Amino acid sequence: MFITFEGPEGAGKTTILEMVAKALENESFSYIQTREPGGIRISEAIRSVILNREHVEMDARTEALLYAASRRQHLVERVIPALENNEIVLCDRFIDSSLAYQGYARNIGIQEVWDLNQFAIQNCMPTLTLYFDIAPELGLERIAANKNREVNRLDEESILFHKRVYEGYKQVLQMFPNRIKRVDASQSMDAVFEECWKIITTHLKE
Repeated sequence: MFITFEGPEGAGKTTILEMVAKALENESFSYIQTREPGGIRISEAIRSVILNREHVEMDARTEALLYAASRRQHLVERVIPALENNEIVLCDRFIDSSLAYQGYARNIGIQEVWDLNQFAIQNCMPTLTLYFDIAPELGLERIAANKNREVNRLDEESILFHKRVYEGYKQVLQMFPNRIKRVDASQSMDAVFEECWKIITTHLKE
């Protein structure tokens, strides 16, 4: 299974991914955990360019292309080999982030970013996506309260941008209703984990 974790900034998806990984380990499942952009050397280098707080002049289409390039290398070097080895892949963000952030929030167009990414992923789509639904204001409050979290260029965008990301995800959910499962991320972390774990175990039994 290829499971991706999606949502706006501060939704808690990275924390829940760690909890899911521990639960899979306790159940003796073979898995890997990784992230986008990043996960491998080349993609982490691209990540450092994309998220650098000093790169405020970056063009929206340049940003979309960099994400796609990072995604391609990450897929061929990390994700696909793990899937071929019958491992469960837990990935923090994937193509849906590009559709919501660059496609909708950056006004490039969801279809345009989708088409761009088809060249990168060659139809390698997640089996299951957990979408962590949280109001932008609450997500940003969580980021501000978490002193240990790295603040990146996207965190510093205006509240209007983050609201557009949120609206973008709503569009993406409508595109893929069978793959994407919505989770109320405003709950406690334990409650969010329980909901996610129930969805994942149900899919594992299918």
